[in-house]
Amino acid sequence: MLTLDVERRAALTEAERLKAEKNGLTQQISRATDRAAEAARLKPEIAALDEQIVEANARVPLVEERLNELLADVPNLPDPSIPDGTGSDDNVEVRSWGKPADFAFEPKPHYELGEALGILDFERATKLSGSRFVVLRGKGAQLSRALINFFLDRASGAGYTEVVPPFLVSRDTMWATGQLSKFADAMFSDPDADLFLIPTSEVPLTAFHRDEILSIDQLPARYTAYSPCFRKEAGAAGKDTRGMVRLHQFEKVELVRLCTPEDGSSNLERLTADAEALLQELELPHRVMLLCAGDTGFNAAKTYDLEVWVPSQSMYREISSCSLCTDFQARRSNIRFRRDAKAKPEFVNTLNGSGLAVGRTLLAILENYQQADGTVRVPEALVKYTGFKTIG
Repeated sequence: MLTLDVERRAALTEAERLKAEKNGLTQQISRATDRAAEAARLKPEIAALDEQIVEANARVPLVEERLNELLADVPNLPDPSIPDGTGSDDNVEVRSWGKPADFAFEPKPHYELGEALGILDFERATKLSGSRFVVLRGKGAQLSRALINFFLDRASGAGYTEVVPPFLVSRDTMWATGQLSKFADAMFSDPDADLFLIPTSEVPLTAFHRDEILSIDQLPARYTAYSPCFRKEAGAAGKDTRGMVRLHQFEKVELVRLCTPEDGSSNLERLTADAEALLQELELPHRVMLLCAGDTGFNAAKTYDLEVWVPSQSMYREISSCSLCTDFQARRSNIRFRRDAKAKPEFVNTLNGSGLAVGRTLLAILENYQQADGTVRVPEALVKYTGFKTIG
């Protein structure tokens, strides 16, 4: 990028030098006693300069295009408060909540429970669509719908405005929120229409105010949306091939915030608390992890992962990522605000987090609330949404 920047500056400087040289010759003609004779004499030299100016100017957009391609793949700068590190082993536990159940029997994985109860059908999903899909049936479908309503109600109660966004968005929208070009290979798209199925409703919610200038009174802006999410890349080959951990299509309720730069950190804490409160109300053991620099996503400056306990694996698994993206997405989306009517526009900070991933919450409920006889209790907070207390 530095080499290309030098090349770009050199081309611009060369073009300006050649123009100045041409202007000098033009002035020389205007000062000549016999202008016609002087013009005829200098015509070949001026023509050669014109060709060189065209060549120099032609180099600029080519260099700028390549430079912009490289700049588009530069991630956000990590916040100074996050730990150094290269991967998940270097993440830091901030806090934990709840104690994993001590089962008097060997806990089953959710896919075995769900298939035995007739609420998860992976075989027919494979027949319909291939691997990494699931069909929810009966009380499984009802539990999923209950979770969606529960998440949206709690988000509304926390001050988020519910939105039903398009699930297909333009290339400009995908780029503006940092999904392109970095994650292009992971997206489902229609090349003819140049539309993309959203990988998360973070995309339309964050871009909702693209190319707008907000007033200070509109911040913090808080939005929530339920959506299906579509991703080609479902993790490392051979990893989590069974069950609902990694699917090409899944559902999520997203939480998005826009705020002033000085409020970015406090809004991240609030966003994380909003997502964590859902797990606490569902009484699911979990922990909050601060991601190290090497594990922090492309758009984010700082991220907390919420990880829920999965008994069959005897480990915590991610169920939500809550990220502060500072002004990274705002610059791409051109989302700004004014502190007062006469103030210069400034870029907002954007934040996003899952509140929560529906499928992973469902599998966590199945595994953590399973009984020795193969039935599953429904968390008390969901009973009014499901209309039943037990599955099985």
